[in-house]
Amino acid sequence: MSDVLIIGGGVAGLTLALSVAEQRQVVVLRPRHDHQGASQWAQGGIAAVLSPQDDIDAHVADTLAAGDGLCDPAAVRFTVTQGPAAIEWLLSLGMPFTPDTDPDALYPYHLTREGGHGARRVIHADDATGRALIDTLLARAAGHPSITLRDDLTAVHLASDRHGNCRGAHCLTASGEPLTLLARDTVLASGGASGLYQHTTSPQPACGEGMLMAAELGAELMNLEFQQFHPTCLYDPAGTPFLISEALRGEGGVLKNLAGQRFMPAIDPRGELAPRDIVARAIDAEMQREAGHHVWLDISHLDAADIRRQFPTIHAHCLACGIDITQAPIPVVPAAHYSCGGIATDLHGASSVPHLYAIGESACTGLHGANRMASNSLLECLVFARAAALHLLGSATTSESGAVEKGEWTAQASAKRCPDWVATRFATLRQIMSRQVGIVRSDVGLASAAEALAELERGVRDEARQYAHDISLARLQHALRLARLSVMAARQRRESRGLHFNRDCPEQTSQAAASRLRLGDLPPA
Repeated sequence: MSDVLIIGGGVAGLTLALSVAEQRQVVVLRPRHDHQGASQWAQGGIAAVLSPQDDIDAHVADTLAAGDGLCDPAAVRFTVTQGPAAIEWLLSLGMPFTPDTDPDALYPYHLTREGGHGARRVIHADDATGRALIDTLLARAAGHPSITLRDDLTAVHLASDRHGNCRGAHCLTASGEPLTLLARDTVLASGGASGLYQHTTSPQPACGEGMLMAAELGAELMNLEFQQFHPTCLYDPAGTPFLISEALRGEGGVLKNLAGQRFMPAIDPRGELAPRDIVARAIDAEMQREAGHHVWLDISHLDAADIRRQFPTIHAHCLACGIDITQAPIPVVPAAHYSCGGIATDLHGASSVPHLYAIGESACTGLHGANRMASNSLLECLVFARAAALHLLGSATTSESGAVEKGEWTAQASAKRCPDWVATRFATLRQIMSRQVGIVRSDVGLASAAEALAELERGVRDEARQYAHDISLARLQHALRLARLSVMAARQRRESRGLHFNRDCPEQTSQAAASRLRLGDLPPA
């Protein structure tokens, strides 16, 4: 039996592992292919109050404003207050943040500004902060004697005992062989649900697998209707998804329509630095008006040397695509980026299921509300991973437990493997979500999505009976049920707020309330 099992090896999972490993033995399940997972694709940085010209109250106020009335004020203040200590911890590990070379700088590392922030408070490592974070944390974790990193297993269900405690995970090997990993405490750091959509900002985004696995054990899910679309993903139909960091707009980049005209100042006084939901809807509306496939993000009016110095990764990637961003605008389009909803947790990362925790994008802590403010995501990963670690270290590591319940988990002996139709069904799922549950929604579209997803799930369930356990099939089944729950949450919210915009109820209601669902609320397919 493992002491602590962590499912997910991004920033949140690795931070937690390092924070508990001095006292507890840890097993971390992380993707075999290092390009999987959202953490390393985070370009902008980490929002924290670091400059003497900034303060906690200002960061709290900006976050509450971006969350559009649905943030938990206690969670916001807790996160923001813990931010500076989290950055100091990273610096102690050798995190290579970009220094500020200005001799008059009030803080030794460069701070940029992004959408929704009223001050420069985003510390970064050039324009590849996520990659640098993963490299730093992974190097420490790989060399720690109390941390075991496993890339040969994929968790497909959580294990529980007769008392309802989470006791680890049922896993599959790449060849489909089942294996159960027992654990005293289990932590989901498995990412969000952007993979439910066709266009995303990372090549292989999560589809909410961890969220649904927690729901299978009875955990409460919250705010699933709030899916953030990053306003600026590189428009490159033949290439892989690539995020164009909000930091470009923070440094003076402007959005233009295909006619070369700016459109954001007429929509919001904050212009290109308005919260992401506002900018994404504005771009979507401009694309609809022009019947275009993208808009332009122009930073070419800035000094070319500064662009190459501050944004080397973006500059190199665009150059490889034939775009010199020092001389020409970048074609950009909104893409699914971040899930503001997830497994409901407290300030220690604890879910409603005993011995089951959730951190990072798989969790809904109350920090983001109806819309996440830029660069608060990596901050949340760090703060809540460290808070969960303190709770795990301070709580009893043993408790009464019974035999692990197998439930639907059976080791099928059939050698018949899942066919290629899984990929086809996944494509259909993503088409439904993108068309009907995207940036702008309607009652008719949501009803159509609910019906189509239920029909798709019925078909998959019937076809799947003849096949052995398969990782891709398990992901599809989780994704379908989470998509249906997300549509249910969207249909129940009879207002437009933050990332959820329904043209049939465009106004906000007088009472803002989080949406809460359990798997049992979902009608049978």
